[in-house]
Amino acid sequence: MRFVCSLASGVCALLLAAMPAAASHLVTGNGFGFAVVSPETATVTRFYGHPYSFGKPDAQNPLSEGVETPNFIKTLGWGTGVAQSPSAEYEADSQVIRVHRSDGEGLVFMPFGLRQATLIISWEPAQTESPGRGLQVEWSRPVKSNTAMRISGRDLQLLRFEGIGESLLLIPLGGTRSTQAQRHLTRGSAWALIALENEAELRTTITEFMRWQAGLAAGALARREMAELERWRVKPAVQFKGEKERHLWRESEVMLRMAQSREPNRPGRNNNGLIIASLPDGVWFTPWVRDMAYATVALAKMGHQSEARAALLAYFNAQPTGRMRAETRGADYQISVVRYFGDGSEEPFFTMEGATNIEFDDWGLALWALGEYERKYNDTALLHAATFRDELYRSARDYVAKPLLANLDEQGRGRIVAADTSIWEEHQKDKKHFAFSTAAAILGLRSFAELSRQVGDEGTRSEILKQAALLEKGFDAAFIRDGKLRGTLEVGVKNDIDGALLAIINAGIVTDPAVIRDTVERMELLKVASGGYRRVRGTYTDPAIFEFWYEKQEFLFVDFSLAEVYRRLGRSGEADAMLSRIVDKAAADHNIIPEMYVAESCPLFPGPIGAPTGALPMAGYGAGAYILHLLEREKLVSRP
Repeated sequence: MRFVCSLASGVCALLLAAMPAAASHLVTGNGFGFAVVSPETATVTRFYGHPYSFGKPDAQNPLSEGVETPNFIKTLGWGTGVAQSPSAEYEADSQVIRVHRSDGEGLVFMPFGLRQATLIISWEPAQTESPGRGLQVEWSRPVKSNTAMRISGRDLQLLRFEGIGESLLLIPLGGTRSTQAQRHLTRGSAWALIALENEAELRTTITEFMRWQAGLAAGALARREMAELERWRVKPAVQFKGEKERHLWRESEVMLRMAQSREPNRPGRNNNGLIIASLPDGVWFTPWVRDMAYATVALAKMGHQSEARAALLAYFNAQPTGRMRAETRGADYQISVVRYFGDGSEEPFFTMEGATNIEFDDWGLALWALGEYERKYNDTALLHAATFRDELYRSARDYVAKPLLANLDEQGRGRIVAADTSIWEEHQKDKKHFAFSTAAAILGLRSFAELSRQVGDEGTRSEILKQAALLEKGFDAAFIRDGKLRGTLEVGVKNDIDGALLAIINAGIVTDPAVIRDTVERMELLKVASGGYRRVRGTYTDPAIFEFWYEKQEFLFVDFSLAEVYRRLGRSGEADAMLSRIVDKAAADHNIIPEMYVAESCPLFPGPIGAPTGALPMAGYGAGAYILHLLEREKLVSRP
């Protein structure tokens, strides 16, 4: 659950525009920005100068989503008029997008080889172009100045726009036809567009670009980019059941890479390594602690150590955090209780109700991600790395584990995590004691106990294990009642059966076969018309409320979780069928994994039953969940 709002609100107006019935866009990015391509028109429809939707808090409106990241483009494509037979697809499972029309084809991509938000676009006409044809652009804002310059034999342009504090540098990749600078991109068929935060870096940016280009044309640059991407990839440690699985793995690998910020930390911005929940124009185009944990573990387990390491450092360098101490029993903390603005400052998610969320499961999941990374790489140097508050291990101990332990409630002869908003992001006024939050705490503390052993902190290890044992007792007392696993301590139809319970089973927190079988049987209460499963039984009755419709849709994270439980129960056929359905749908949709499928069509989630909807492409809950599922399948298959 990401928003609470009335359909009459401005936020929901944006949601209506951003939640398609089918994947209507492709995205390319390089960790410094994103561009969005519409297959329906074979045009670029967005070019964001940063890898997140909102850069920092809005001092004038603290309850808003923040200061929006600049988008430079409304539409950019070849010629004018209606495109004939338009299409677009990813080249070789990469971030390079090839667009087609009856009158030619082009390339659109953002190169990982550059450390700027740089968009490469080129076009090859099918025949000799007619007068007046060329790349046509409609900027998102009026141009207020255009500075022409000639450097290294090329005619460059520096554009400044009304209402955007950053500039846009236009560099032709080949020859140009005229010197009419005001025509912008019409003078050539291949260009680089570079977003500039600081014009003092103009000369350095141009020099770095020329060095990177090395005189190559756009097609050669795209081929080089894809070759470099292949060298970056790691050999999959799974046996694929067909080419569709393999292609989806490869594209998911790239989705995770695109989702991670590569912007360097600097005073006032500490976001290097943060991972957004979905790529644009998915509405969750912002870093969420929980989604990022799943993305980080996927990167670590598949073998991308440097990216996983950067993500973990991001957790401990993001600042300022600890904003919600009044809601955390006075405990200061490092990991956000919900998500981050693009600059790395904590965003405790102000909803349209003017309230905040507190999600204690975030702290357990961050410790779990750190533990999974260390289990694979034994990177003791990371534990001793200098971070914002202290070296990473001590920061995790004092500002994640200790605050978590300070927010426990007595339950029977054990403890459970205090009431919060948890995995499905309930609202703070409706906070409850969620099974998932306590399970995440158990999982995270178990992982952290191993890190304490790794650094020789036996006193902390002993205390952590003691508290984890108390949480296990409290969990059983609070959430397993009458032989049934429940989503909350508080009685209620909404969470009595909850898709989050499946992740708890897969984490090994619940092992009683009878309880597991009962949970799986009761999942039929969450089955929807599209064939999969929703998260909870929604209790909203007003169709003007966003969640009324959101909670009716099929949620892929739940599908992945149930398929894994099926495998653990030996029901491989059902697990394979559920996975194949997701893979087949993604293969038909550019290998994009969405947040949801339409289970009940409505204005917010229109389209036929089973169509992709919600935020897409998803990162942690999409690409990451798929990769983790295949890795776990491999482990279960190979287990004697």
